[in-house]
Amino acid sequence: MCETQANGASDLLDLLHIDLEADGEDTRTRRDNTECSKNVLRKQRNWKRQLAAKKSKRKDEKQRRRIHRAQESSPHTDHPQFTKRVLKAITKERLAEAQTTGLRLCVDLSMTDCMSDKEISRLAGQLRRLYGSNRRAAQPFHLILTDLREDTQLYRECVRMNDGFLNYTMETTQQNCLDLFPPEAVVYLTPDAEEALQTVDADKVYVLGGLVDESIQKKLSLSRARELSVRTARLPIDEHMVKRNNVKNFHSKILAVNQVFDILLTFSETGSWTQALQAWFPAGKGYVISSGCSALPAPAQSQDDG
Repeated sequence: MCETQANGASDLLDLLHIDLEADGEDTRTRRDNTECSKNVLRKQRNWKRQLAAKKSKRKDEKQRRRIHRAQESSPHTDHPQFTKRVLKAITKERLAEAQTTGLRLCVDLSMTDCMSDKEISRLAGQLRRLYGSNRRAAQPFHLILTDLREDTQLYRECVRMNDGFLNYTMETTQQNCLDLFPPEAVVYLTPDAEEALQTVDADKVYVLGGLVDESIQKKLSLSRARELSVRTARLPIDEHMVKRNNVKNFHSKILAVNQVFDILLTFSETGSWTQALQAWFPAGKGYVISSGCSALPAPAQSQDDG
């Protein structure tokens, strides 16, 4: 009797052992299947990403070839036969290339606390004109708006006044120029600097003070440059221009940020300060090109609104 019970118990343990082994195998199988499924899904996602990247690359390459063929077919015209879509693509590609190869220029927007609401609105308009000049340029600058925070009135005015501002092909950052570039590379342009700018250098980063100051607070941009401990320079107005007599006896070297940019842009393309200053220095400021400098016919100016 006891032997029979013992045999029965042994058989039961064997069955339990078999069941446990089966359960373990099932668990391992399920785990293996889960891992396999994850691997398959991961491979599928990678494949889809690669496929999308290849498709995008083919589309971009096709667009580049189309633009290249159009440029070769009419290299000496302003491409009037281009559609707006193609012209927009050409501009976008030129601006994108400038982000890596263009002369670097920052607009320092840290001084808005010194400005009235009206002045901030005017600055937003000047930034629109500045960007418009860069879009039209044959050799655009790499533009960076520094110290621009989304919780400021200037940011809100830029979005409100400038159609497509959020899609401009330029950099915007809350950081200042020294967070982005070494101090020795920075040249802060201010009308109060002693040194005249002689040329523009690809190894340098040029900074314009984003400032509209109707009350003419003295040397704000110079103070900002000294705060950053960077080199300063001014446009060579004294070296190429002289005061012109006028009824109001008014003479000023204070320019809007977009006007300074237009002068720099023209100089970078022509290598001539005389041509750049004559083209873009506002006549109402009371200065003309000096007789010792060769004067060229000036194109239509893009003045600031005040």
